[in-house]
Amino acid sequence: MLLCKGFEVEMYTGKPDGTIVGLSDRIVRDLQGFVREPDSRNVEYTTAPLCCYERLLCALVRPRVQLRHYLKTQGDYTLIPGSTLSLEGSDRFYRSDPQNPYHDYIEKTYGTKVVTASIHINVGFEDTEKLIQACRLIRLEAPLYLALSASSPFIDGKATGYHSTRWAVFPQTPSYVPLFEDHAHHIRWVNQQLDQKTMQNVRHLWLSVRPNGDHRPYNLNRLELRICDLIVDPIALLAVTALLEARLTQMLLTPDLDPLQQSQLPAHTRAEDLVAIAYANEQAVARKSLAAELRHWQDGRPIIAEDWIKDIYHQVYPLAKAKGFSCFLSPVQKILREGNTAQKWLREYEKGVSPTDLITQGIQKMEGEEAELEDKLCQPLAV
Repeated sequence: MLLCKGFEVEMYTGKPDGTIVGLSDRIVRDLQGFVREPDSRNVEYTTAPLCCYERLLCALVRPRVQLRHYLKTQGDYTLIPGSTLSLEGSDRFYRSDPQNPYHDYIEKTYGTKVVTASIHINVGFEDTEKLIQACRLIRLEAPLYLALSASSPFIDGKATGYHSTRWAVFPQTPSYVPLFEDHAHHIRWVNQQLDQKTMQNVRHLWLSVRPNGDHRPYNLNRLELRICDLIVDPIALLAVTALLEARLTQMLLTPDLDPLQQSQLPAHTRAEDLVAIAYANEQAVARKSLAAELRHWQDGRPIIAEDWIKDIYHQVYPLAKAKGFSCFLSPVQKILREGNTAQKWLREYEKGVSPTDLITQGIQKMEGEEAELEDKLCQPLAV
């Protein structure tokens, strides 16, 4: 049996020349299944939890095709790749819901640092303590998923020096989050943050991975990986998801696959040392993605992100093959071979191609790939 998986997909809307335009009020008003973000320039859709990768692929593609059809009825509008305001607009916040007090807090506290687009990957767990263990493991390995997905090297038409500018600037909140020892620890800690106002509500826990559920922090049923930049290629997104599922499957079959148990770091400072490694690795990957030098949680040894991914890939591939989803995992090799989106864009940028041209080319490529997948996988849209 495969694990249940679902996505929260945040995307920018705008013009074919890459200009980002806020349309979320219209989209949310007229289309089911889309929700607004605090800034009107991006919009989010969520897929239902599914186990089957073929169905997940269709669930990813259909809403985007529907959204594209709708955008064309509103004018010359499209969807825009990338996880930051790549070409312009980072100087101003465009409120999607001026009456929302939480949005008011976000704008005043963080400004446009939160106006990013990303993918959140959710994986279901029935056993809450296994979920908390999974969050510990993936917290230490979350930088690897960012390395595969990095797609935000530009802001306001300039290269920033980061492969994931989004994760470099995004305000992780609260500023320090421990590794949760168990569910009870998580409950105590969240309630303490709410009392101290370091979290405004239970949703205000912004870090690379968190436990999620219908009544947080008490009823939890899924791991939410929040670190990934926007992956516009659905095949690549499913590959990253398959790597995550295969690693979590390995953990469920290997009870001691847990940084708090397996790490060779000194026991009396292990929990704090692991958090420090996680934060440092995230920042290293935000800057250099697959080429970043990281520290391994097992013993603190230096390791290049790409090599660490290859190591995990070879460990989990037999599990994915046994469970019948290795064909969805294997495109990870293509990302490692060709580079992630940020690396591809930066190679062209260094040859003299402008960010505007890179984004407009990306818009055309994304639309073509979606149309092709829609034709192959899904029933035609009703007209």
